[in-house]
Amino acid sequence: MPAFRLDARAGRLYFAVQALAGAAWWLGVFFSDSIRSLTLGALDPILVAWLDIPLFVIGSILVACGVRSAAWIVAAWTMLVAAGMALYATATGEAGWGALMMIAAAAASVAAGLLVWIGRLPTEWILFGPFAFRLAPAAPTSAHVARTTGQVIVFWGLFLAVFPVIIAFMEHRWNVHLPLPDAAWWAGLALLLTASALGIWSAAAMSTQGEGTPLPSATARRLVIAGPYRFVRNPMALAGIAQGVAVGLMIDSWLVVVYALCGSLVWNWVVRPLEEVDLEERFGAEYAEYARAVRCWMPRLTPFLPAGEHPVTQRRSTGAAF
Repeated sequence: MPAFRLDARAGRLYFAVQALAGAAWWLGVFFSDSIRSLTLGALDPILVAWLDIPLFVIGSILVACGVRSAAWIVAAWTMLVAAGMALYATATGEAGWGALMMIAAAAASVAAGLLVWIGRLPTEWILFGPFAFRLAPAAPTSAHVARTTGQVIVFWGLFLAVFPVIIAFMEHRWNVHLPLPDAAWWAGLALLLTASALGIWSAAAMSTQGEGTPLPSATARRLVIAGPYRFVRNPMALAGIAQGVAVGLMIDSWLVVVYALCGSLVWNWVVRPLEEVDLEERFGAEYAEYARAVRCWMPRLTPFLPAGEHPVTQRRSTGAAF
């Protein structure tokens, strides 16, 4: 059986599923007071249906049937509704579940629309600003360590503090909060400490052994096979995802946990392939050997030794990364 591919057919399939889901939701709105209240609040369902059924449901059917131009009508309408629902839920505390549904549908509609129009996801579009691949300038190790420390402070502050606090606030304001078990706080604390230690260890290995930083705009000049990189190819990504989940558990927010897990999907399907192409182009056979031996997410039980490296050499070369 051929493997599933993200292409134009996958995009049309998504719009077919979206049309069915949209039709089912509208049936629920008209036949269930609970569904109507949770997803539309006090909004008039008749008024909303006059626009949403042709622009969302019927539009999705047209895309599924091969009318490519309808994809952008559906995507634009879905983004507009998502923004409107988010504002309405924030102002009134109603229809929070509807806001979440439309935000997810908007993101998926844009991605599926790109598949329909160009047959793939143009992930290279993210390669700008701090996400563009540029070698770190030649500098002393202390400069790379200082730059990496600054990156860690900024990115951890944003992705593990500012964004989770905003998401948790919206979760409560939109009345979509689902309380987690009391033990979740302790589990989150243990996970946060472990993941943070892994993140710091990874950053130290990158800055001291790689002559660069973890950020693509100042990427390492050397292939780093030291410290945690001997066990797993992407320890910083693994640490960051685990940290996000841990923060969600500690602040009692299932939506922050989902945010972290969605980040893992974006990183795995969008960022990682671009990063691996860059590494293959720069390091060739050395990276190919490493990628064959060390997995992306699942750590090895024993440290990886590149061809020709003696265990004694390994201990000497990685000591500064611990």
